[in-house]
Amino acid sequence: MLLERLTEANGVSGNEGEVRDIIRREIEGMVDEVRTDVLGNLIAIQRGDGPTVMLAAHMDEVGFIISGIEKDGLLRFEKVGGIDDRVLPSKRVVVGPDKVPGVIGLKPVHLQEPSEREEPVKADRLFVDVGAGSREEAEKKVKVGSYACFHTRFERLSEKTVKAKALDDRVGCAVLIEALRHSSDLKRRPFTLAAAFTVQEEIGLRGAGVAAWALEPDLALVLEGTICADVPGTDPHLEGTRLGDGPALSMMDRTSIASKGLLTHLVRTARDRGIPFQYKRITAGGNDAGRIHLTREGVQTASVSVPCRYIHSPCSVMSMKDFENAVRLVNAFLDSIEGGLRV
Repeated sequence: MLLERLTEANGVSGNEGEVRDIIRREIEGMVDEVRTDVLGNLIAIQRGDGPTVMLAAHMDEVGFIISGIEKDGLLRFEKVGGIDDRVLPSKRVVVGPDKVPGVIGLKPVHLQEPSEREEPVKADRLFVDVGAGSREEAEKKVKVGSYACFHTRFERLSEKTVKAKALDDRVGCAVLIEALRHSSDLKRRPFTLAAAFTVQEEIGLRGAGVAAWALEPDLALVLEGTICADVPGTDPHLEGTRLGDGPALSMMDRTSIASKGLLTHLVRTARDRGIPFQYKRITAGGNDAGRIHLTREGVQTASVSVPCRYIHSPCSVMSMKDFENAVRLVNAFLDSIEGGLRV
């Protein structure tokens, strides 16, 4: 399954090569051109007449980089991207290109001072244990500068839901691949479709700015996995999205305000085709739209996102129906602008 292969690949920001290789193999034969730019973005083009429509999804995930090795063989690390320190203790990770297994460890509760138990343990008091008994033994397994990633298997929890790491944003990558597949099965479009599988989104939307500058799109859709907090104890107004209610359309977040015309067209398309959708009801977070819409003289940009519970953690949960309806909406949107780009 495509989504399984994508989520089980490791691609912390700045180290997206494994994910990029999977995507490149998947889309070969669907596009007229595929290339990797200097920063590492994978760019795929389906040529057509007229303007350029950009679809973007980021390949990277949150994780860690090894910053030091102690005399006793334990590894110090820095976080890459936004991760809540509270989810880290005792989590399984893999380190480096050889995927050396390890566990994030901390002082046992029996040895903690009462004051230490009252607050979450900070990341700088944690370490990665790869079973080495000395620095020399650890250095035979890993190097300073190696990336570390949560070790979580893709699994179906039910007929409707799956759990995996890195659904933010491998689910967006999967939606984008399905859009390319759909487009490649149709006649040549009256526009050029430019797919950008971007890098380093989690540390500042860096790849998207480079890709958009090169592609000069006339409009862009960003495909994402987004916040879902429909769990007990959450104020309904702060849930953001709900699992199973369809792909989420953002009006505004901390990095961009959606193009009003583009958002209106997406809503109309969803309603005309009977595709369930919801609005993202909070403005927290941000995505590649924050860079794309500011490129050159500005780009009409909007986001279509799949709700994911527990994002930026070792394991997220997603509705397959939301994923399927996101694919339907993006494909319907592309079909709806066959006659032009007046959105």
